Amino acid sequence: MSATTEISPAIFAKYEPVIGLEVHVQLLTATKAFCGCSTRFGSAPNTQVCPVCLGLPGALPVLNRRAVEFATLAAMALHCQVNETSIFARKNYFYPDLPKGYQISQFDKPLAEHGWIEVPTPQGTKRIGITRLHMEEDAGKSMHEGFADSRERTYIDLNRCGTPLIEIVSEPDIRSADEAYEYLTRIKEILLYTAVSDCNMEEGSLRCDANVSVRLRGAEKFGTKAEVKNVNSFRFIRAALEYEIERQIEIVESGGRVVQETRLYNSQEGRTYSMRSKEQAHDYRYFPEPDLPPLIVSEAWRNEIRAHMPELPEARRKRMVAEYEITEQDAQVLTGTRAFADQFELAAKAAKSPKRVSNLVQGELLGRLKAAGLELEQSPISMQGIARAADLAESGELSSKMLKQLFDRCFETGEDFGVIYEREKPQQISDSGAIEKMIDEVIAANPKQVEQYRGGKRTVSAFFVGQVMKLSKGQANPSLLNELVTRKLDG
Repeated sequence: MSATTEISPAIFAKYEPVIGLEVHVQLLTATKAFCGCSTRFGSAPNTQVCPVCLGLPGALPVLNRRAVEFATLAAMALHCQVNETSIFARKNYFYPDLPKGYQISQFDKPLAEHGWIEVPTPQGTKRIGITRLHMEEDAGKSMHEGFADSRERTYIDLNRCGTPLIEIVSEPDIRSADEAYEYLTRIKEILLYTAVSDCNMEEGSLRCDANVSVRLRGAEKFGTKAEVKNVNSFRFIRAALEYEIERQIEIVESGGRVVQETRLYNSQEGRTYSMRSKEQAHDYRYFPEPDLPPLIVSEAWRNEIRAHMPELPEARRKRMVAEYEITEQDAQVLTGTRAFADQFELAAKAAKSPKRVSNLVQGELLGRLKAAGLELEQSPISMQGIARAADLAESGELSSKMLKQLFDRCFETGEDFGVIYEREKPQQISDSGAIEKMIDEVIAANPKQVEQYRGGKRTVSAFFVGQVMKLSKGQANPSLLNELVTRKLDG
């Protein structure tokens, strides 16, 4: 498909995409799946290896208990049925970064099956099925470098070999690139809440392959699928799927045949390229791993793991909407991460008005953090500071302008709200006589605006409020000021 080709909405509407996703997630264990080597990222190449993860003769794997617990917790969070007995298998294939010549994975008897998650769509909430969640080990990493002499050299770093993974395979229930994006977003959110992975895509902790085909809308039979691999962000996955859907529709419309193949996405060009044909299914010659016994996750062990399940994002949002009288949109923002939600709830419980805390966090704090390039953990204003600011605003002791000025000072000095407030302690003017005197001064200086107001242009009152607020250096009580301005102008 050319970069300039556009498919008409009428033709696009004739077809239905069918998308399935395979998500690989590195588990956040300190050591590898079958040996004691460290999983730390960024170490010098080939320094975190041993005879087991190198597959040397006579070295035997021993399963990491914590990896099983993390995998089981993730499966439960994704509403999967955890099988009491699962089997590890050897998946045989040859690649430079797979020193054993096989990968220890699970095949016909995975750890968990039949899960689901719900995602928002324009038509409402949609449930997307999860076929299976199984455990496996990661392969190493090939690094390619080109040189001035036009030769390309490849280096192998085996540090990643044996890092514990889970693979989450969706049902082919996804019908658009946007649904795929939402599915991945929810998966990542749930995994982060359960703390089983850091889901860092830049470091390869979370990777996704997408299978996509198109068929005439209403047809039952799937079209020929292409697999899109090695896409390193959710935004690019969505773009790759959008491109691939249009490419396949154009092929079918022109009387061609979609080839079953693996494709790579070039984010700079915004298009996919053929990597290799998959006309024939790859024969991995799976057979049970002879060096590992069946994995038994007993009911007692499952209950023990389930006891560590945190409140998951969707349930937390619903509770927070009911408990703090905030909107669903507020809750969506405030539960972006588990740590953020925890911090908000601390402030909400400490303050008189949780809704005002929510408004301050979203309206004043987050924008300043973004502008300063800071994370929530680096904020000069603590959540205790937010709670205090909310209470001062709620009681009428601070106007919104005074709050903004104090927040600005916090970010200028790096000090918390309480420190700045105690030192500068701006006093709101609530003396009606003092405010009236300022109003009289502003009215006398602006006869033209007075005439406009009394001629029926009531919105001009905002001009007088602004001028008095400026005269009071932002310290006039806003509600009292508005009332007195209207009274004076009407008088």
